[in-house]
This record gives sequence, structure tokens and C-alpha cells, in this order.
Amino acid sequence: MKRLLLLYTGWMLALGIGLSGCYRDVIKPNLPKDPNAPPQQVSFKNELAPLFNANCTDVGCHVSGGHHPYLNTAVSYLEIVNSGYVNTALPKESILYKQIYGDMGVHIPSITDREKVYDWIRNGAPNN
Repeated sequence: MKRLLLLYTGWMLALGIGLSGCYRDVIKPNLPKDPNAPPQQVSFKNELAPLFNANCTDVGCHVSGGHHPYLNTAVSYLEIVNSGYVNTALPKESILYKQIYGDMGVHIPSITDREKVYDWIRNGAPNN
């Protein structure tokens, strides 16, 4: 009887240790934020110009003599805004928005970076 009680206690102890040692991580996917939330402040000069420079001009596409708009840091703002690539009244109708969420999305794969561009347009596309 003592042996059975000892065996039973040992099994319960092992089960208790085994179950208390288990835990699971909760991994939240990187989902886009609510599109109807207020836009975040985005600096064209400090955030978007380097983004375009790194993803669009380094591959040789949107540089002088390449595809319009030219996205070299010095002229990118004027090229985007003055050439009609931005529609601040209907941001989702902007050519820039449609391109980065469409065919050119492979060059800006980060959802966070795309949202920065969208928020910048929703803020009125300021030259900041």
C-alpha cells in the first residue's frame, strides 16, 4: 500500500511539474492598422524621401532619365505633388497610393511603410 501511495504521489508530482513548465507564446500577426483611424504625422523629408530613395531609385527605375516620377531626394516632393500623383481630397484615388498597393508594392513590401505614405497623403501631402 505504501508503495502504491508513493508511486501515485510521484506521478502526481511529475504531472504537476510537467504542466506548470508548459506555456505558449501569443504571437500577434503584423496586421495593418484601422484605415479609418486618424492619420499619423509623417515627415516627407525624414521618412518618405529616404524610403523612396532606398526602394525606388537604388534599383535605377525612378531616377533622372528613368520612369516618372523621379524620386531622387532633391526632386521627389515636387515630382510627386506637382505631377498629379497625389490626390489629397481622395487619398485612395492617388496614383501614388494605387501604385504602392498595386504593381509597385513589391518594392515597398512593408505594410508600415505603405501606411506612412497613405497617412502622409491623408494629412494633405505636406512638404515637411
